Amino acid sequence: MSGINCVVVTPESTALDVQAEFVAVPLFDGEKGIAAGHAPMIGRLGYGELRVKTSEGERRYYVDGGFVQVTDNTVSIITNRAIDAADVDRAAAEEQLQLAAKSPVDTDELLALRDKSVAQARAQLKVASRG
Repeated sequence: MSGINCVVVTPESTALDVQAEFVAVPLFDGEKGIAAGHAPMIGRLGYGELRVKTSEGERRYYVDGGFVQVTDNTVSIITNRAIDAADVDRAAAEEQLQLAAKSPVDTDELLALRDKSVAQARAQLKVASRG
């Protein structure tokens, strides 16, 4: 088995469609590595760094949740956003984190929204810092 096909789809476009040697996806409860011959699976993505190793080198992206499916040497990722790691706006992520920290949390819904915003901002900062 020579490799795997990796496809990343957002609501706006196909962000990535390449032959890869290895893919690391950020699941909601940790990271999962996928190589050729991986068993079929479906998983829920968290906020974090997607790494795709190709023959040209490693490509890195921030992904904003979603789902991953592995079947027949194809990794299919459906996510709200996929941003090239080099394009992650560190200042915007820091501002989002500060605003989330200041937001009122009077209800369970507001608490969940704040926690989501904090998790997204922290994940973006982590991806940006690795660049």
